[in-house]
Amino acid sequence: MTILVEDHGNWIEITLNRPDRLNSFNETMHAELRAALEAAKTKRAVLLTGAGRGFCAGQDLGDRNPATMDGPPNLGKTVRDFWAPLVRQIRGLEMPVVCAVNGVAAGAGSSLALNCDMVFAAESAKFIQSFAKVGLIPDTGGSWQLTRKLGAARAMGLALTAEPLTATQAADWGLIWKALPDDALMSEARAQTERLANGPTFGLAATKRAIDAAATNTLDAQLELEADLMKACGESADYAEGVAAFLGKRAPEYQGK
Repeated sequence: MTILVEDHGNWIEITLNRPDRLNSFNETMHAELRAALEAAKTKRAVLLTGAGRGFCAGQDLGDRNPATMDGPPNLGKTVRDFWAPLVRQIRGLEMPVVCAVNGVAAGAGSSLALNCDMVFAAESAKFIQSFAKVGLIPDTGGSWQLTRKLGAARAMGLALTAEPLTATQAADWGLIWKALPDDALMSEARAQTERLANGPTFGLAATKRAIDAAATNTLDAQLELEADLMKACGESADYAEGVAAFLGKRAPEYQGK
């Protein structure tokens, strides 16, 4: 299996599992990850990580090598058929998606991590826009995520030079949530995913929508969206439980509804 899934009750842990290829993607891996994410819709949080010494090296270039093909590969088709649908699927999940970057995240592997809601990274990990080394552009939403989170100057510098960005620097720049000691990465990422899964996930999903929309909305449009989302949250069972628990001075028991 190119993907491993561990069920933790109300959340799942998905591990990219081609460690001999630094977890680079082939078509089988795409299909298996898409299936795992589809199954995750019944859960309340997802944790994504990688097996072995790297998180993900992006596309397996052995599958897209012009020297072994009758002509140049249609990389636009690869993006449209595989990477873009994967990004849309992750961003569309109505639950928190946590990523634990356990090693190098390069090319589309870096972009994949950045499309998750909260990114933890081992201090030894690096984010590398390796596209520049082979004459490509940042894909898998990478050009959008880098520019949105870092600004044009830093996004351009990283994309043009393929200079490795350490986990600590990535956290300092606001590209990821936290850089952690290597031996604390998985325990902290799992604990955070557990906390999120046990939280008011109806409201957390709405929070994701609001923050995503803020990148392109005007202030007036965002205020309207906030009102709409707040109305839905106010009508949710999670809100009723949260208020009851607060007033009753007890721990809430959310159902994500």
